Order: sequence, then structure tokens, then C-alpha cells
Amino acid sequence: MTMPQRASGVLLHITSLSSDFGIGDLGPWSYRFVDFLSKENQQIWSILPLTPTSIQYGNSPYHSTSAFAGNTLLLSPELLFEDGLLTKEDVEALKQPFGRVDYKTVTETKEKMIKKAYLTFTQNKTSANKISECDFEKFCIENSCWLNDFALFSALEDDTEKPWYQWPSQLRDRDAKALAQEEAELKNNVVQEKFTQYLFSRQWKALKEYCQTKEVAVFGDLPFYMSHDSADVWVHPELFKLDNQKRPRYVGGVPPDYFCESGQRWGNPVYNWQELKKTHYQWWISRIRHNLKLCDVLRFDHFRGFTAYWQIPASCKTAKKGRWFRTPSRSFFEALKWSFPNLPFIAEDLGLITGNVRENLRLLGIPGMKVLVFAFNESSDNPNLPGNYTENSVVYTGTHDTNTVKGWFTDEAACEEKECFFKYIGGKIPENQVSFEFIKLALTSRGNLTIIPMQDLLSLGSEARMNNPAETAHNWEWRLKSEQLKDKNFEEFRTLTEASGRRVGRTRLTPERSFLSD
Repeated sequence: MTMPQRASGVLLHITSLSSDFGIGDLGPWSYRFVDFLSKENQQIWSILPLTPTSIQYGNSPYHSTSAFAGNTLLLSPELLFEDGLLTKEDVEALKQPFGRVDYKTVTETKEKMIKKAYLTFTQNKTSANKISECDFEKFCIENSCWLNDFALFSALEDDTEKPWYQWPSQLRDRDAKALAQEEAELKNNVVQEKFTQYLFSRQWKALKEYCQTKEVAVFGDLPFYMSHDSADVWVHPELFKLDNQKRPRYVGGVPPDYFCESGQRWGNPVYNWQELKKTHYQWWISRIRHNLKLCDVLRFDHFRGFTAYWQIPASCKTAKKGRWFRTPSRSFFEALKWSFPNLPFIAEDLGLITGNVRENLRLLGIPGMKVLVFAFNESSDNPNLPGNYTENSVVYTGTHDTNTVKGWFTDEAACEEKECFFKYIGGKIPENQVSFEFIKLALTSRGNLTIIPMQDLLSLGSEARMNNPAETAHNWEWRLKSEQLKDKNFEEFRTLTEASGRRVGRTRLTPERSFLSD
């Protein structure tokens, strides 16, 4: 499958939006951002995973307690007010000074907000409450395959204040009688968790429908691994390499690379691919199908892991002593093609990519990624160099894991890389023009799709970096100021988008036709 048209879009996670509540959310500013994308001739809104985050794991959207649940920190107080679940006074009390995301404060305030909203739902049956009990019950039935377990998991973790693998053995090992007893005792908390997920689904569905009216496709992101402390590992321990105490025998990561000389030890339990194969990859298929209800296209993070994964003994503190292990990738990809014939996927194929990975990409026909901040190393065969792109590519100036273009140029790029860049574009340019020159290279390239991080559109430096994989603190905190959308003139970006043929033949999205459909 090849992509039928040229298009472009912007990478900006929901948490980075402006709002009055300490974190970007699914409220008015998300709709304003969709309007901005449409006005600037952009057809794609690229976001990071929507699943729950936790302070314990550095607030990373790639370290989640569920493969299916939504991140309730993204719930909009303003929309809850519109639904009659909060008062104006409640909303005012939640407001915070604008700044980087303070996850501790935001988590505390959003938890209070959710409790108040749930209390209103259960006790206030007046016409001001616009939430339908029938709709809530329907949501619970339609999502019971994951929602029941996740709600009980969350209630138990709140009650015990411990991760599931430290619970009493009856609960850890999912003894049916013990679970039923706990569910009865924690019934109110379990129902509140379900209601909170319903609210997320309700708010996200409305935003997604608005994107469709503006003909903006949502590109989601699917992390490869699950957090050990997640409902999915608790419910399906046989799908992961755990010991008899349900702790990881091996963890995932990557060997030494561009980001870290000692490699990256992610700490997630690795999959038991033979068990996954026995189930015909049912968990993976269900996970992907669920996420495709939320997004039009999914980027598979760490695509290489579907072919071979770096397995590190859990006792090792770094990733250096890991080993590569093969997966039954051919049968997995056949199951993928059978379940999702349109294959609305993008592969994150960065780093050391082997012939087997390239062959799997070729068999699937899905596009890989090209990243311009990796392009200028004086190697003429560098796959990230624009002259080497194929049409079936998604071109990024940078990603959520790299520095911004300006930050890379001023703080990281070696003299040789700068000279290579200047030589490639035909001469030196002022530092304040480098970000837009990268954007121009991306938009005018052969790659059918182009994604520009919002920070690069604004020509921001290292202070606006979203994530530094080598650091454990102060990631995922950057936010877009409201005036940055109002004050900056994006006319040149809009014009270049049109001139590069990325505004021709806009495709209206429907459930029957994915953005990348043939």
C-alpha cells in the first residue's frame, strides 16, 4: 500500500495545549488548535499516546497503566461544566497560573474535580446534568472487555497504595473469589473509575468528530511495551516473561545509540511472543482496533521490536548486557493485514534497522520515518537525507524525543554537521532562519507526508524540548502559550504547504475510509 496524496500536519500533544488549568486538555483550546490547523492548510494533527500517565514513571505517555484507558488528566473542566457536572465556582477553583505542566499539582486538582463530577452524577438528577445514565451504561457494556478489569485494578491500587505485583497473592494471581469480594467492597470506586473513562470517551469523541468536520486527520501513537504496573500485565501475565512472583525476568530497551551511550533500559517486561502467537495475537489486535477508534492513523513506536527486541536481564542496571531475540513477525504481520486490510499505520523505524525489518516494512507497504535532525552527518547514503527519500515516507524535522531544530543547531550539532547542512542548502543562513529552512526541506521533499513539531514552527530552542530520553526529570512539561498562535504570522508556512502540493485533494474521513486508504 502506498499513500494516495501529499499532506502535512503538526505534532503537538494534548498536554502541551494552552488552558487555564495547568495542563492542555480536551476543552476549548483543542478546538482552537484544530481551527488553526485547518486555517494553515494542515490535514494532520499528530499526537502522543492518549493512555494514562503517572508521576511514578516520569509522566511519560509511553509508560502507562493501560493499553486501552484514556488519560483523565486531559478531561476539560469547562466541558464538565457544560454537562452540568461542575459549577462555575468549581471551575474557577481549578484554575492555575500558566506555565510548564506541574504534574503533581495537576493530578491532585483533577482527582478532586473527578470526584465532584461523579458525586454530581450520582446525586443530582436535575435537568442541569446532561449526562445520560443510559449512555454511560451502554459505554460500560461496549467496553467491558477491558473496562471492568481496569476499573477494579485502579480501585485496588488506590486502596492498597501498592503496585499489583505487591498485592496479597490471591489478588495478585487473580483468584476469582477474592476479586469478587474486593469488587463488592470497592463498588463505588470501581464505578467512579468507569464513569471517569466514560467522560474521557465522551470528550474525545466530540473532539474527534470536530476534527472530521475540519477534515483534519488524527495521527495517534502506539507504544510498543506496557508498563509492568499495568492492568494488562496483571490480567494477562502469560503474555509477558515474568517469574512465579509475577516480576519481570527480562526487561526491554535498546542498545547504545544516538540518544544514550549506555543504551536505554526501559524497564518494561518483554513479551512472550510464543504465547501471543498461540492466541493469534488477540491482545495486540484488540489493542490496535481500540486505538483506531480513537485515531485515524497509528504510528507504531519502536517498530523494530515487532521483528526483534533487545532483551535485558532484569537484574542488570543498564542496557549494555542485553541480547537480540527474534519474534514470529511474519505470522504477526499476516494477522495484522487480515484484521486491518487498509493498514492505516506508520512505522517508527529509526536507529539501527536490519534487513529483516526493511523486508517486513516492504511486505506491509506502510511508510517509515525520516528525521531531518539526523540527516547531516556527511554520509551521502544517510536515509534521513532528503535526496534519499521515497514517496512512501513520513518526514519529520524532529520528533518528541529529539531536540528542537533550533536547539539541535545551537546546542548539539557539530561544526561538521552545520557545514554539511549549509552545503546541502547552498550556503550559510542566519541562525534564526534554520528552523524554517528545515521545514522547507520537509515540505518540498518527495515524502508524501510531513509532520512538523509545533516547537519548530515557532523556532523555539532547547527550552521547548518535549522529552530527553537521557534524562528522567522535567520531560513532557512544555506548553504552548495562547499568544503564540495569535501573534506569529504563519503565512509563509501556509503558502509553502500549498506550493509543495500538500493541499490538493483533501480527503474527508469516514469510518469506512482511513486517511491512508487506497
